[in-house]
Amino acid sequence: MNRRVVITGMGVRAPGSPGKEAFWELLSAGRTATRRITFFDPSPYRSQVAGEVDFDPAAEGLTPRQVRRMDRATQFAVVAAREAVADSGIDLSAHAPHRIGVSLGSAVAAATSLEQEYLVLSDSGRDWVMGTDHLSPHMYDHMVPSIMPAEVAWTVGAEGPVAMVSDGCTSGLDSVGHAVALIREGSADVMVAGATDTPITPIVVACFDAIKATTTYNDDPEHASRPFDGTRNGFVLAEGAAVFVLEELEAARRRGARIYAEVGGFATRCNAYHMTGLKADGREMAEAIRSALGQARVDASQVDYINAHGSGTKQNDRHETAAFKVSLGDWAYRTPVSSIKSMVGHSLGAVGSVEIAASLLAMAHHVVPPTANLRVEDPNCDLDYVPNTAREHRTDTVLTVGSGFGGFQSAMVLVRPDRRTA
Repeated sequence: MNRRVVITGMGVRAPGSPGKEAFWELLSAGRTATRRITFFDPSPYRSQVAGEVDFDPAAEGLTPRQVRRMDRATQFAVVAAREAVADSGIDLSAHAPHRIGVSLGSAVAAATSLEQEYLVLSDSGRDWVMGTDHLSPHMYDHMVPSIMPAEVAWTVGAEGPVAMVSDGCTSGLDSVGHAVALIREGSADVMVAGATDTPITPIVVACFDAIKATTTYNDDPEHASRPFDGTRNGFVLAEGAAVFVLEELEAARRRGARIYAEVGGFATRCNAYHMTGLKADGREMAEAIRSALGQARVDASQVDYINAHGSGTKQNDRHETAAFKVSLGDWAYRTPVSSIKSMVGHSLGAVGSVEIAASLLAMAHHVVPPTANLRVEDPNCDLDYVPNTAREHRTDTVLTVGSGFGGFQSAMVLVRPDRRTA
């Protein structure tokens, strides 16, 4: 069995945007949502800017008990899943519960709650030996990442395959790729899939400070994220979530669903090289791209837009540019490329799903979002990165890619179903 899989619903929570419409408005306008960190005093840290989500759990329909029980990242996922199901118009009660599944990605899981609980138990770090006198009854949930997809499963009534995917910064692509595989092989009919991360905490900020991966443009937060720009000096940490409804193509057509795109191909590779380092030739990402294009039966000349990982670190942007040239050949120079991280920052494991959402909206509007803050050329990054201003452009096929610590390289091809042969 090799069924064709389509995306029929999405829910997004990203910096500067409470939903998919506001998210697209921000991207298409080329506005940035990065700012000085407000969640805690960032002054002791090397990097003091982030992409924060203005999120009110009560306004989002979460009860006080849910808020107390669920980490912030889980709250994002549940809210985005509800939105995705509503957006799809699907009646999940018409499906056998064991044919509905969940695939959720995250890089750092319940980092927000774990740090908060550590501060309580250690009396803000004063006590090296901590007792259980003030232990939260929900600490187990925070310690076990699988509780996150379980909460989504309870929300949507899924009793089929439920999985947590944690592959660092490719988690948001890999979780959706896993969902596609389950539908294609016949293990599920409907999958609720995506990713969530809320890593804006002192310990996560300090970790990226230590390896100098994040930007030091603290005096100019709005322009701190500069993918492919010659003055870039690191990424801007962010939080966010995006969740989708995926189903088999013919079933979606039978119910008259609005189809955002078909997931034509997905592939992932690992460079087996270095925890944080990348080879300059981009070979592993190029291999993932070629495999995804092959599955989708799409050649390089048919790719209308590349939604880049574009983190804003020198090694990533050059590695990725090389991968596009290797995998697409001369067409790499003729294909628009952009990074939405320039506007919403890098939400670690969530960002792959957030970028899928951006890609779907680009297809819906036939507009390529820009790479904001791109002012200074880097001779090693010489493709068409759509600087600063969105561009009207026929967008029927999108390649979206991700790169993560550990050497993970993932690629997904999104295509209009009528542009593919059976």
